[in-house]
This record gives sequence, structure tokens and C-alpha cells, in this order.
Amino acid sequence: MTDGLDIENVDALTGYLRERGAIPGDESPGLQTLGGGVSNRTVRVDLCNGSSWVLKQALSKLRVEVDWFADPRRVHREAAGIRWLSSTLPEGTVPGLVFEDHERHIIAMEAVPLPHEIWKTVLLRGEVDRDAVRQLAVILATMHGESCRRRDAVPGELRDRSYFESLRLEPYYGFAAANLPRARSFLTGVIEETRARRESVVHGDFSPKNVLVHGGRLVLIDHEVIHVGDPSFDLGFSLTHMLSKAHHVDGRRQAFNAAARLYWETYRESLGDVDFAADLETRVVRQTLACLLARVAGRSPLEYLDDAERECQQEAILSLMPCPPRTVPGLISAFAAALPGDG
Repeated sequence: MTDGLDIENVDALTGYLRERGAIPGDESPGLQTLGGGVSNRTVRVDLCNGSSWVLKQALSKLRVEVDWFADPRRVHREAAGIRWLSSTLPEGTVPGLVFEDHERHIIAMEAVPLPHEIWKTVLLRGEVDRDAVRQLAVILATMHGESCRRRDAVPGELRDRSYFESLRLEPYYGFAAANLPRARSFLTGVIEETRARRESVVHGDFSPKNVLVHGGRLVLIDHEVIHVGDPSFDLGFSLTHMLSKAHHVDGRRQAFNAAARLYWETYRESLGDVDFAADLETRVVRQTLACLLARVAGRSPLEYLDDAERECQQEAILSLMPCPPRTVPGLISAFAAALPGDG
């Protein structure tokens, strides 16, 4: 019953849970397929005892238009990430791990209580909560800072960066570099800079789609590319989402730009004294430019931007790459100035 298991198949998943002894043989849990993004099958399981889990099964071929393959064993990197983050971040910031199946590349986590919303959905409505922005910055600064100060406590498996290479550097920066000669030198340089640094734990997918809002608190999910690397990547990745939404959401450009400035300021204030902070801002500017371009010209373009918005964002970034702004606030202002209209 479980050979070639697809957890989105209700009967197959119920049988699998019974075979594992995860549920009684006579229980039929409530099952709901969730949006697993491009790389996973994800199902919510509601049990008769009132508990709820989320099961995740990694896909070997990702759900995008171009061929994109990845090792499904990466789901076990997520399990390792959950264990480390749960011991480092405040309680409730990361859902707890329930079980891990190495044979079928499945993990089960505690479900975030209902009601909750994906923060990306909230932002795309134009709702920019400054407290949520501050929370996100503190979570990231804690993850980066604590892992830098306690490097010896970071598990060895997080030091492998193969999933980051296959799911981020190649499909984002490498793919864009291969297809945009004007950006090739810049993107190649950022790739080399990123590979050269092992300064902190890096989430690698620090995005509003991976943040749930429950009771006014943020909960971080999806950790399959977590690794020890360059903390500026997380900052560039997350700033890209704020600035791309400033570009996209009508009438809210100033609000998103202000949120991006607050995010950076709060992160720096919360980070404290760490040895990678000295040249961090310059690197964050370069990562943000690279990621803003990759999210319109890489293997996984932002789906909410239409073709005209993608072309506009691409040209805006290409115009800034030859002489990048020196500061993050300077980049935010320069990107806004390079876009048409006032948002």
C-alpha cells in the first residue's frame, strides 16, 4: 500500500499512518492537502484526540515550468533544522517534529493552531503590520547571531550545503546568469562570495510564504535548505519579497519600503556583536540586487508579478548593478526611483 506513496492520496495516507502505528487501526483522520509550494506534497492531519499534524513529502521533480530536479532526502535536512531551531529560537517560533520516515522521505510536524494565515497572503492584501516586521527581523537576527556565537553547538549535518546549491544558487543566480549576459559578472561574483562564507546558520528560504501568523505571533516553517553559510543571503532573500511587493501592490509602495527599512534597522539592532557584521551591509545590498533579479529571471519567478512587472523589475535591477548603492536604505530608495509611478 505504501510503495510509491503519494501522501495527497487520502486512502494511501490513511493506510500509511495506520501501518506506522501513528494512528489506531480504526481511526479515519481528517486530511487536507495544503499548498506545498513547488517542491513538496503537504497534508494537514486532524486526529480524533484533538491533535493536528502537518506531513511533508519532498518531490524529486519540482512543480515549475522548466525541468528542476532535487534530492528528496532534503526533507531530513528540514527535520535537522527543526531540531536545531527549536533549541535556539523562542518556544512556539517553530512547530515541533513528530516523526521522521527516512525510507519514504516524509516528516510530520505539529500543526500551527487555527486560525492562522500565511503572511504572504496578508502582505499581498497590502496589510503591512510593523510589529510583524520587527518580529521577523528579531527571529532572523537571533538565528544568525546565536549560531555565530555558538558555532560548536551547530550540528554537523547543517554544514553541508548541497541542497542550498541545488535549490538556491544554481536555479536562482546561476540560471539567471546563464540567460542574462548583462548580469553574468555580477551574479557570478555574488555566487562566489556566498560560497566563500560560513559565518552562521542560514535558513535559505526566509520568505513570507514560510511564515504563518497566529494570535499576533509569527511561526517559521519550511527549513529544507537550512545550512551554515552566508547570513547576507537570508537578508537579501527576505528584502526581495518586501521590495517586490512594493512594486506589485497598488498604492502601498511607501508602506512596503518603510517596512523594509524597519526590518533592516531592527535586524541590526537585534544582532549584537558578531564577527561577520563589519561588511554585512555591502553584502546585503549585493544579495538583494541578485535576488530581485533572480526572482524575475531565474527558474522560480514570483508568480504574482505579471510579465510587464517582471520586465520592469529586471530592467530596474540591471540599471543598478553597475554601481550598487552603498547602504540598504539607499538601495530601497534607488529601486523605488527606478520603477514607474509612485506605487
